[in-house]
Amino acid sequence: MSFRITGLDPAPFRPLYGLSEAQLAQRGATRMVVTDHPGFPDRITLEDVPTGATVLLLNHTSMKRATPYRATHAIFVREGALRPYDSTDELPPVMQRRLLSLRGFDANGMMQAAELASGAEIVPAIARLFQDPEITEIHAHNAARGCFSARITRA
Repeated sequence: MSFRITGLDPAPFRPLYGLSEAQLAQRGATRMVVTDHPGFPDRITLEDVPTGATVLLLNHTSMKRATPYRATHAIFVREGALRPYDSTDELPPVMQRRLLSLRGFDANGMMQAAELASGAEIVPAIARLFQDPEITEIHAHNAARGCFSARITRA
């Protein structure tokens, strides 16, 4: 079963790029300088941001449907990121090196199944979840901190 992983659309974040600290604070966001690599995963490019670069820490709604699984949580966005990750049957390194919570949702936004996986176990876990024809998308979250990582759909 082929799958597609996509990073977030940068359009909603572009107005935040270059804002002052006070302007970011008014929007519930903060700018941080990356101090560890890996450690600051950008949700647009799905790359660990290099040391010394800046990221924006902000709240993101990963499940927008009005269901009990509606979800928001903090994410990092690399300041200036313009091109989202988009690949078929390829797992970006930022996901390979983390323990992921993979949550399979149906077309109504209801969770049908979930798995924890890391490293070489992630792709087989995605395949198992997509064996259920009701599952239309998988939301990957970093298990330790709970942050949304990426959306996975059938290719």
